[in-house]
Amino acid sequence: MNEQQKTQQQVMKPTTKEHLERLQQLHNDATYEPPNLKKARKRLKKDVDIHYDFSIPEDMRLIGENQTYYIRTYGCQMNEHDTEVMAGLLSLMGYTEASEMKEADVILLNTCAIRENAENKVFGELGHLKPIKKENPDVIIGICGCMSQEEGVVHRIMQKHPFVDMIFGTHNIHRLPSLLKEAMFQKAMVVEVWSKEGDIIENLPKQRKGKLKAWVNIMYGCDKFCTYCIVPYTRGKERSRLPEDIIEEVKQLARDGYKEVTLLGQNVNAYGKDLPFDYRLGHLLDELREIDIPRIRFTTSHPRDFDDHLIDVLAKGGNLLDHIHLPVQSGSTDILRVMARRHTREDYLDLVKKIKAKLPDVTLTTDIIVGFPNETDEQFEDTLSLVETVGFEHAFTFIYSPREGTPAARWKDETPEDVKKERLQRLNTLVNKQSKKAMERYIGEVVDVLIEGESRKNPDVLAGYTKRNKLVNLKAPKSLIGEIVPVRITHAKTWSLYGELVTE
Repeated sequence: MNEQQKTQQQVMKPTTKEHLERLQQLHNDATYEPPNLKKARKRLKKDVDIHYDFSIPEDMRLIGENQTYYIRTYGCQMNEHDTEVMAGLLSLMGYTEASEMKEADVILLNTCAIRENAENKVFGELGHLKPIKKENPDVIIGICGCMSQEEGVVHRIMQKHPFVDMIFGTHNIHRLPSLLKEAMFQKAMVVEVWSKEGDIIENLPKQRKGKLKAWVNIMYGCDKFCTYCIVPYTRGKERSRLPEDIIEEVKQLARDGYKEVTLLGQNVNAYGKDLPFDYRLGHLLDELREIDIPRIRFTTSHPRDFDDHLIDVLAKGGNLLDHIHLPVQSGSTDILRVMARRHTREDYLDLVKKIKAKLPDVTLTTDIIVGFPNETDEQFEDTLSLVETVGFEHAFTFIYSPREGTPAARWKDETPEDVKKERLQRLNTLVNKQSKKAMERYIGEVVDVLIEGESRKNPDVLAGYTKRNKLVNLKAPKSLIGEIVPVRITHAKTWSLYGELVTE
């Protein structure tokens, strides 16, 4: 930071009075409200604009010369993608990435609000940042992401962590250069959180991690309003990017040598429902099949929007992979109803039957919530039986976590915590058993593996993933990193495979 910046930043610490005034201002701001289901449903009628004219403000283009940034990311792939955008913005301002948080001039925590544990981790990290700020008052500390869209969280940060310099949400990431300027040169904490969904901003820079696999966001937000989920409030309504913009981005990734693309959306197979013409995820994938990139995935799907046309397109194969992540959340129709999932147990099983008929070798994975308010033993047994019936090869499993502002958070729950933990353990035991059985079927097979790099546990071993997202470890020349190679599987563990390079 140069002398002019230091001089203007010396008075960054706001007083208690200033914080109270800022809190009152936030409370009075009509554009910032706590989650409201009734108002959120009405938002669906509003139009979304697409902007192609993004650029870094002239006075911020070199502000980060000889300075560094560090971004810690929590949560889902969408947050990972947002971090790549923020890193791209900071890079265009002259910043370089720091290897450690304590070395950085700008520190951003890109937060997740989907479970209480994720929020606790962020507040724990804020405790670690306080001494860093005390030692170096010039460092800029920012909180962004989904937690920033929650009014209670913003108030808590402003009251309990006044050393934080800026707070911004999920809809205004493109405003980072301007917000950073305000944080550097003004006295009070900068808070800019939009309750209105942002428009679609194209041409944002991205600092991608690695040169093999890339996230491509195809839509934003979610309109499902499951009773347990905060995402429709923190991420806003469903907004689809135009097909031509997505296709051009994937073509550029192919030209740049990327081997795998994952299409992202909070409810990815609702893509296109808001477009003014008949075009859905199946149509998009059909066009992406023609691009010379080896692997294309998508996540995360909602069973309600998984239509027959999408299944037919996936059955064409090619670079469209037959690994589908399809969250069910519960195997009980009664629980699914109070979750407002808009599908029954039978609907889900019928969909799985359709998928398996067209993609007989498909790998299905899922998300499951255990201990939803007042879940009975019988309802939990329905979940176990569905897991067995479908044969999931992996599942992300969680004990229900109430999210303030969602309908389910207001419901009284009679189920003891120890019962929920016991159910989670039983579910995980079953999922582990099915995963191990699925892995053992690969022994003796030759599979194509995208070699991503050295194994985390052993630098002499390389690691990569199959088309069905199975981790494979093998000994091979490091010159093969970045290549898709044939590997014969020799043995299997619950979550990983081991094999030998096929050279014949």
